[in-house]
Amino acid sequence: MNKRKILAVPAGCFWAVIAACMLGIGIGSFCDFDIAMAVANKTQLGTYFATFSPFLAYALLPSGGTCLFVGLKKKGASFKVLSWTLLVFSWFMAVYFSNEYFGRAVRPLFGYTAGESSAALSAASWLVWAISYACVPPVVGRLLDDSDPDKLIAVGAALLVISFSADAVMQWLKQVGSRPRPKYLLTLEDPASEFRNWWQMVPHLAGSNDSYQSWPSGHMSIVSVLFALPVLTDCMNIRKSLKPRVNLISFFFVCVFVLICGYNRMHMTNHFLSDVCFGTLHTSLITAGICTAFLKALPQEN
Repeated sequence: MNKRKILAVPAGCFWAVIAACMLGIGIGSFCDFDIAMAVANKTQLGTYFATFSPFLAYALLPSGGTCLFVGLKKKGASFKVLSWTLLVFSWFMAVYFSNEYFGRAVRPLFGYTAGESSAALSAASWLVWAISYACVPPVVGRLLDDSDPDKLIAVGAALLVISFSADAVMQWLKQVGSRPRPKYLLTLEDPASEFRNWWQMVPHLAGSNDSYQSWPSGHMSIVSVLFALPVLTDCMNIRKSLKPRVNLISFFFVCVFVLICGYNRMHMTNHFLSDVCFGTLHTSLITAGICTAFLKALPQEN
């Protein structure tokens, strides 16, 4: 592992993301309410983007499962059952997370109404995720370089651990903060009356009430897992001299995508600027820490 790199890109790129998050948190600490009111503009396009944008992040789960599958198969026939188990498990978890968090937005697209429509319509919406994520392993598998199975196993395991860890931390922080969402405040005659800054926490007030789960942004916690994408592209069967460029391209793609997602969360009145930046910050740090820990266990390059 190159010590001058973090997440397979120059360390400065990663620290620039952290600095941008800290800057956003600083600005939001003083201007969260004003910014949220200024950019509020719910649109149908924004709703569709919010529903399907996490697909790319959750696709890292079957991608990680594919890395494990290919790496373990190279280790010998005795790992065949384990490799298939991990591949199916990673696919299932991607489907589960997507359906759990965003199924309520997808089911109405199929005309499903709880308690009224046929269960087949609910199953059809579930199949959207199942089929979509089933397409990931064949594509990723064809692109992977299997000459270093240990690296594939390390990267695959890291991608799975990152996704589960980021989700768990995000869910815990939401309960700790219990911050009112902008869309809830906008229903009040005086929105400013119940506004709270991110540090004004009321632990466990939220419970299952989504109106009090603004901090940190769950969407941003999910999509920021994509900062591990350069680690995945670094495992692709690409000429060695081109890998740094491909990794950088994937990193900048993630940066642009995360910025668009962040703006979407604010203009859809779901989050404040500091919510967005905290979601990106904690997942970026988790991603970098876990990837570094797994890859550091591999033999160092000279």
